[in-house]
Amino acid sequence: MFELIGQMLSYPFLVRALIVGVLVSLCAALLGVTLVLKRYSMIGDGLSHVGFGALAIAAALGTAPLAVCIPVVSLAAVLLLRLSESARVKGDAAIALISSGSLAVGVLVVSLAGGMNTDVNNYMFGSILSLSRGDTVLSVALAVIVLLLYLLFFNRLFAVTFDETFARATGTKAGFYNLLVALLTAVTVVLGMRMMGALLISSLIIFPALSAMRVCRTFRRTAVTAAVLSVVCFLVGTVASFAWELPTGATVVAVNILAFAVCAVSGIVKRKG
Repeated sequence: MFELIGQMLSYPFLVRALIVGVLVSLCAALLGVTLVLKRYSMIGDGLSHVGFGALAIAAALGTAPLAVCIPVVSLAAVLLLRLSESARVKGDAAIALISSGSLAVGVLVVSLAGGMNTDVNNYMFGSILSLSRGDTVLSVALAVIVLLLYLLFFNRLFAVTFDETFARATGTKAGFYNLLVALLTAVTVVLGMRMMGALLISSLIIFPALSAMRVCRTFRRTAVTAAVLSVVCFLVGTVASFAWELPTGATVVAVNILAFAVCAVSGIVKRKG
């Protein structure tokens, strides 16, 4: 086991992937708790489709993917928040509206640009080989900013998550914190698309949060448990994918599914006990 890990760490691209993966897993899990409790868990899936459309355009134009994806997905997150607050378009419909439209635009752009190439394919399904040194530095910097902002406003986010009406009554700027969550989620989704792919990144947001909720009852404990589970599942999935030559993103999701099953059974046993 230790020999296998030592072999993994001898590859610079794997070290970069592990560093970024751990940070993105932390961000996704912490934000996931808030999103799931606010019944907004599919926002990650919706924004990943927007990201696919943005990267398809970036690939067609020959520009840096992150430079295009981050502002476009952030703008989509803001638009999604505004639509969900509308009386005419609810959260799930807004997500379906934006995600399906963005996916269609991405497919059309890819088709017009000459078909699927390696870069676009990596973003759809994930590739642990796709992280360059420059991407790693930018990803680490952005992930650290996301974590710091989340920890800094933790108490406010807790208030807005559980009772937004009461939070507004006490003077909390709920609109600002909802916007903050949407923007942080957008950045996390874009960073995670490199390894997990647009089709699987939402699993990093949903599974750890749901698993933690099976065994925890307080917001703080749930957030900490989700963060730990997310990091452990990512590391186990990455090691397993390296050992058995499996797709990294799919392997990480499979480990998360197993963790959810274990937590679900533990929760049932705990309640009956």
